[in-house]
Amino acid sequence: MTQGSLFAAGGPPLADRMRPRSLDEVVGQQQLVGPHGVLRSLLERSELPSMVFWGPPGSGKTTMARLLAEAAGAEVVSFSAVLAGVKEAKAVMEEARRRLELTGRRTVLFVDEIHRFNRAQQDAFLPYVETGDVVLIGATTENPSFELNRALRSRVTVYILDPLAEDELLVILRRALADREVGLAGAGVAVDDDALGLMVRLAGGDARQALNHLELAVAVAASEGEGQVDPAFAERVAQRVTAVYDKGREEHHNLISALHKAVRNSDPDAALYWLARMLEGGADPRYVVRRMLRMASEDIGMADPRALQQVAAAAHAVEHVGMPECELALAQAAVYLAVAPKSNALYVGYSAAKEEVGRRPGLPVPLRLRNAPTDLMREAGYGEGYKYAHDEPGGVADMECLPEGLEGARFYEPGGQGWEARIRERLQEIKRLRRRGSGS
Repeated sequence: MTQGSLFAAGGPPLADRMRPRSLDEVVGQQQLVGPHGVLRSLLERSELPSMVFWGPPGSGKTTMARLLAEAAGAEVVSFSAVLAGVKEAKAVMEEARRRLELTGRRTVLFVDEIHRFNRAQQDAFLPYVETGDVVLIGATTENPSFELNRALRSRVTVYILDPLAEDELLVILRRALADREVGLAGAGVAVDDDALGLMVRLAGGDARQALNHLELAVAVAASEGEGQVDPAFAERVAQRVTAVYDKGREEHHNLISALHKAVRNSDPDAALYWLARMLEGGADPRYVVRRMLRMASEDIGMADPRALQQVAAAAHAVEHVGMPECELALAQAAVYLAVAPKSNALYVGYSAAKEEVGRRPGLPVPLRLRNAPTDLMREAGYGEGYKYAHDEPGGVADMECLPEGLEGARFYEPGGQGWEARIRERLQEIKRLRRRGSGS
């Protein structure tokens, strides 16, 4: 292959040219395609059930789906969830059924980005998958638990793919550099190991992105007459790579979960890292600060009431300053949350109260606590027995404020961290004052 044909306009990208042509060429995912992998075992037994590959971009989902279909010797039909509707889906299914009846040959229906299936499409495929008229093989970056309905999900096996490790990506890049047929061996450009390492780190486990970095660096070097790609050259070509973040989808939930759990575990460094991952990837700072407000109450609460104030101030900065200036306010709030004393007593207490309300939602407000603005209400006993706390010793009246049937219930039990140690002492004092007011 000549240098000109390597980078010809309109030709397939390197990532497509370097797709493995057999399971033996697949790099990574050895738990599935290795010598003892489950998928290899299925092929050896001539079994091919319906399945969905779930994993991050560039982990090999589409490649493995196509290789399995081809290895099974079945008729492979690709279906677009975006371009085709229910009518087209049923036509494909009926054709697959006739093929099986007339020739005995099964049909593998390959659906990339299967999470784009709407409910009507899923329902159309369901009976054919159930009877075995077709083998459905899907690939998705989204969690099938959320994107596929329960009936279809119960009839497919979900295989989870991991992001490729850096050493696995290096194998793929070096294979592309050495390949003279469809790779870059004929480009006349050498790429040193440090530059390859940089491309691997920028790719974040995505083989397609790593190959794109390599192809672009070699193409630019060849066009500029450079015979060597070093880290500085590779970085100049790659420029700024957007952090991996998919708003509203699987990685979105993973990243906010990581931020929340880093805060909960009092790790400011991890909190800053996950915050940066989200903001640099384009997360809406208003969403981030809303979740941080929740953290302030759920994981810190009364152990440090100022935590909520800190995040509220950051929320003000988000609304009135915006990105990128508000990022430091968010960083300050994240660090404060991480190093603050922790308590989930408020969360546990409110959850218990909410559960009680759900169990018995209609308990009447005691008459002594009811407002009595009219003569009729006062005649009905509204407000009778109410004690004004400010007139009582210590500002605490001996008066039950919970409804009948819940007298003496405790929902909030302060811990021993931060301000809650003082709150515990205060509650003990309140208890003593009430006992004194009752004369006990």
